Amino acid sequence: MPLTGKQKAALLLASLDVTTAAELLKGVDARMVQDLAVELSYLDAAGHRNAKQTADVARQFCKSLQQESSFHFKSFLREMLRNTVGEEQSKRIRQEIQDLLQKRDPFITIRSADVRTLAAVLETEHPQAVAIVLSELPPRKSSEVLGLLGEGVRVSAISRMTGIGSVTPEAKARIAQMVRQRMESMGSRGQSGAAMQARPEQSLRKVAVIVRNLDKEIRDGVLEAIQQKDKEAGEKVTNLMILWEDIPQVGDRSLQQALRGIEERQLALALHEAPEEMAHKIKSNISERAAAMVDEEASLMSSPKKEDVREARERVVGALRELNQKGELSFEEE
Repeated sequence: MPLTGKQKAALLLASLDVTTAAELLKGVDARMVQDLAVELSYLDAAGHRNAKQTADVARQFCKSLQQESSFHFKSFLREMLRNTVGEEQSKRIRQEIQDLLQKRDPFITIRSADVRTLAAVLETEHPQAVAIVLSELPPRKSSEVLGLLGEGVRVSAISRMTGIGSVTPEAKARIAQMVRQRMESMGSRGQSGAAMQARPEQSLRKVAVIVRNLDKEIRDGVLEAIQQKDKEAGEKVTNLMILWEDIPQVGDRSLQQALRGIEERQLALALHEAPEEMAHKIKSNISERAAAMVDEEASLMSSPKKEDVREARERVVGALRELNQKGELSFEEE
């Protein structure tokens, strides 16, 4: 994610000790301090603040910078603000930061909530609200939460996820507030993420990725329920579970099994103008001899038709979908 100037400044402050950061901010306008704190809070909550990124930013300012191995963001922010603007104003700024973060992303304190706590909260909510919350979670976490929900809630929610794209941001914000309040009453906390309103096709893709992470028995039941309600949506979800772009995340053994029945010429067509990551993933999962033949076939191609390339890729994806249908397709951790 490209960083803004304020975000880089915020990350630089995060790499310093509290006293040094407070010293640097002396004399800085309180509004600027708040802006920096908001950006740092957002980067931390959204999961965009990591050791490598912080080090890269710090290196631009001071090549001799050495980061501390452990950094507690909340205490750093609290101490930095208190030492800069005083205790009373620090509390006010921190509350404003929280309000601004919630306004920017209503689901930011929901995404990293404990899975079991979140499932307990959603179990008694309306399926539409459950569907919206699940659509805002990372796919793997959505799958974990779904697995803990009762069958009735699970099926109703996943069926409604196919139409999430039509829900307004205002409605999502109200649902997020309701879930946050329920979580707070249960003593749950969480931060993370970034939200956006998805188009219908994006919503179906999100549903598909969540469904493919479920155990086969649960997944088949969910797909059947979707198809009974909307056959077209069910077919789209089934196909969207596996796309050409997913190949780099497919487990090596699964990919090797899927590629066994595909000719080298078809692989060469499929890899025409494909990203290097894709080509490496496929070639590293076939024999050296087969990889050499793929390269040879590619060297003999001048300008293959786009339709031929698309059909070749569809063959690879089709083989992966067959494995997925049998419950034999695995994915590497992202």
